[in-house]
Amino acid sequence: MKLKMLLLVILVVLLSMYGIYQTPDTVTDAKVTLKGQWITETNGQVMLDPQTSGLKHWRGKLLSISDGSAHQSQSSQLHVIDPKSAVLDEQDMSMTMSENVTSSCFAPYLAYKPDFEALAVDPNDDNVVIIVTEDARSIEGLSAECAKRYQNSGSTDFPSLLVRLYIHDNKSVEMTHVRPLQFAAEFEVGNFPNDGIEGLAFGQDNQLYLALEKDIHTQPRIFSVQITKDFWNTDEFAKVLDPELRLPQFTAGNHPLNGMDYLAIDDHPGYLIAAARNDNQLWFIDLSKQNPTKIITLDFMAETNDNSCEPWELMDNSSLEGLGVIGSTIWVVNDPWKRNYLKNINCPSNQANYEKMAPLLFSLPVAEEWINH
Repeated sequence: MKLKMLLLVILVVLLSMYGIYQTPDTVTDAKVTLKGQWITETNGQVMLDPQTSGLKHWRGKLLSISDGSAHQSQSSQLHVIDPKSAVLDEQDMSMTMSENVTSSCFAPYLAYKPDFEALAVDPNDDNVVIIVTEDARSIEGLSAECAKRYQNSGSTDFPSLLVRLYIHDNKSVEMTHVRPLQFAAEFEVGNFPNDGIEGLAFGQDNQLYLALEKDIHTQPRIFSVQITKDFWNTDEFAKVLDPELRLPQFTAGNHPLNGMDYLAIDDHPGYLIAAARNDNQLWFIDLSKQNPTKIITLDFMAETNDNSCEPWELMDNSSLEGLGVIGSTIWVVNDPWKRNYLKNINCPSNQANYEKMAPLLFSLPVAEEWINH
């Protein structure tokens, strides 16, 4: 008995050292290998460094967005991907700003390489898409008047912004409204400009869930805000709530959530499916709070299209970032991490793709046991 207790203590200490000790609110369930297709333009060329940072179902296809570190040809626009072929729609969907946004405190930032990190399609009107900003350290900041008005964000000096997009019939995209987010002091979010909101998902009753990479205790968090009919009638802070979901807790390391979507379940509040990039995991989070989060571990393989190599090669670093659900299928896209992406080079035919920081599209079906406990 003493030996068993000693071994248990040693195991817990080792797991804690690596930051993977999780609370009883977590169940590790399965390991799945995903095979990815290179996302390509209509001319067959791979997508050039889009830094894909969001993915959602939209009119039978997948809608994505680029973050602030993308190639200039990809920034401040939406991308439409055919999930069957991983081919992009040819039409440009660059964003413009309405007079309302142009006159706001946040116009200078939104006009120059804003760091968009996630998106969600309005469940009541698919012409409307909500996106969120993250890192604004590279700009001068707010004017003195605006800084005074928005100084109590509860997080970063330059607050995270929810931006409402409207997609017109001709596929032009307009930023129509913007609201900064405010976190209560007791949430202890901390001032981490590049570790903010990276996942958005609409649940029931227009509840918008927001996945935060880490708080002051380096824990990933999920918050919420209800998008009411009059939500966009003001540019004052939008105060977020803590739905107190049953999330894993870690003793060390960074375990950010970098993508999220909602899975509807009959006669049930549904599940949030979140992508934990650093851990190569999907988290199935029960919105009824009755069941612990289930964790699915992933391996990623890239297609080679080269007879001299195996058809698929295991990736060293994928950095999954966007996640979207279509029916009972989960789609994920990676955001090439420039510091690590070239470590994937193995088959010569893929070298140019990795050097272009081209992303891949992966999918997996939802297994029934992942949503039944």
